[in-house]
Amino acid sequence: MNIRKLRDFVVAMTRLANAVSSGPPLMEAAKPLLGGLVATDDWLPEGCAAHDDRYYRQYLLHCDPLERFSLVSFVWGPGQKTPIHDHRVWGLIGVLRGAEIATRYMRQPTGSLAKVGESARLEPGDVDAVAPEIGDIHQVANAYRDRVSISIHVYGGNIGAVSRGVYDLQGKEKPFISGYSSDDIPNLWDRSREAG
Repeated sequence: MNIRKLRDFVVAMTRLANAVSSGPPLMEAAKPLLGGLVATDDWLPEGCAAHDDRYYRQYLLHCDPLERFSLVSFVWGPGQKTPIHDHRVWGLIGVLRGAEIATRYMRQPTGSLAKVGESARLEPGDVDAVAPEIGDIHQVANAYRDRVSISIHVYGGNIGAVSRGVYDLQGKEKPFISGYSSDDIPNLWDRSREAG
C-alpha cells in the first residue's frame, strides 16, 4: 500500500482550500486532484475497503481541521445502493474499483422528484460532481451484483456531520446525519514505514 498518495492528496487539497474560495470554485479545482488519486489503486488502506453484506460502508479517510473538506471511501457490497438523498455541500465522486450507477433527480413544481436524464455508469478513474448549484439529489448503486465496488468522495464539509435528507419519489424528506462506518482513520503522518 502506498499511503503516500493519500497523504499527498490531503496536502494538495489543504493548499487548495487555503487558496481557492469555497463552493464551486474549490470543487472545480479539486476535480483533477481526485482524478489523479483514483487513477491508480494501490493506496487505500485495507481497513477502509472492507464491505458489509447488509449495508454500504462510509469510511472517513481525512477531515480538514476546519471542516472545509472531507475525504471518504464508500464501499459497496454486491447490488447495494443508497436511498435517494442530497448533500447540501459540493461533492466529487471518483470510482476506484468496480463501477457505480448514478441516477440524478430534480424536485418538480408539485414537490415530487423526477429522474433527470439517463443514469450514468462510472468506471474506475471517472469523476462525477454534485452540488446545490448543479444538482444535489441523486441515488448511487453498485453496478455489480457479484462483486464489491469502491468510490472515493471529497465533500465541501465534514459530510458525516452534515444534516441532509433522504427522499421518496413524492418528495417527502426524512432528515439524517450519516456519520461514519468506523471510528478509525488512516495514519497519514507516520513515515517510519517508508524509511529504508
